[in-house]
Amino acid sequence: MTQTRILIVPGWRNSGPGHWQTLWSESVAGVERVDQDDWATPTRAAWVASITRAILARPGPVVVVAHSLGCIATTHLPPEAVERIQGALLVAPADPERRAILNDFAPVPYARLPYRSVLVASSNDPYCPVRLAGAYARAWGSEMVRLQDAGHINVASGHGDWPLGLALLQSLTGGLLQPAVGDVASAV
Repeated sequence: MTQTRILIVPGWRNSGPGHWQTLWSESVAGVERVDQDDWATPTRAAWVASITRAILARPGPVVVVAHSLGCIATTHLPPEAVERIQGALLVAPADPERRAILNDFAPVPYARLPYRSVLVASSNDPYCPVRLAGAYARAWGSEMVRLQDAGHINVASGHGDWPLGLALLQSLTGGLLQPAVGDVASAV
């Protein structure tokens, strides 16, 4: 039996030190991270290709953990990558139509995702109004978790380890998350 891989997909400008995605990639076993060639001036073709390569690099199912523009890039994936996705945690999706530098990711697909997904949005996210996040969730068939005044659910809004997110991830993996080798923390 092949173990489910967890694939971290950061958003525009990457998820730096202290960001929950970075902390999870350091502390949870089986977590891999997508690296992009250009974090500052993203193009849809390059980002989707990087995510697709990461998904197809090894056999077995994948749970995607995307933040911001990473959520939108995930919805643009080709069928061969989508077939491998078991579930997705889509956190604080971006609105690529609001920032010219992200326009290449528009239009955002409004098709149902063929895997279980949980979309987490904040009532005061400066990069995506909660109503738009709700429209994404309805279109994608995602369960929606609405957080009150959580900003962009990143370091700037006080989200470091983010235990709620880990619990949501656990619900998508179907089991306990194991600590990374050398991590003295207990399993989540």
